[in-house]
Amino acid sequence: MTDPRVLHLVVCAAPPALQIGELVELLKQDGWTVCVIATPTAARWLDQAALTEQTGYPVRSEWRLPGEPDVHPRADAVMVAPATFNTINKWALGISDNLALGILNETIGAGLPIVAFPYAKDALASHPAYGTHLQRLRVAGVNIAAGAPWSLQRRGDTYSWRNVADALNQQRPAWRGASQRS
Repeated sequence: MTDPRVLHLVVCAAPPALQIGELVELLKQDGWTVCVIATPTAARWLDQAALTEQTGYPVRSEWRLPGEPDVHPRADAVMVAPATFNTINKWALGISDNLALGILNETIGAGLPIVAFPYAKDALASHPAYGTHLQRLRVAGVNIAAGAPWSLQRRGDTYSWRNVADALNQQRPAWRGASQRS
């Protein structure tokens, strides 16, 4: 495989999602073609028209009908940012009750590179299922980004998306030459 270029960015409903356009811009500057997939709640929070204009692809949050063409190019890698408590737990259990989770579960099965940036309140992150599910995803090959709080470095009321983009890009050398896609 050549250097990954198409990134499917799965966005969950957490406060950092409100500034996801900043991450998209950084990823584009880093050479990624970005396609946004949102959880149902995140889809209501996002400015889908602005993200569609920014990426050149519509934001997806609903399953397509059988026979409908996919509006996104095939992914070379997948990122989940922010990855909420709810999504982490459902994903680890293999639940695909929305498009975002379906894509995440398929990504594991397809062996594509995937990196997740968990975001959970301390009270939720302390739940006994959460750590177990993060570990289950690691064992399945998901790169769970580390850091406090949950990989999104708080600066007042904003988050450093540059840190997130850099963490993704650090994975690229390991992906080169891997026979991840058929």
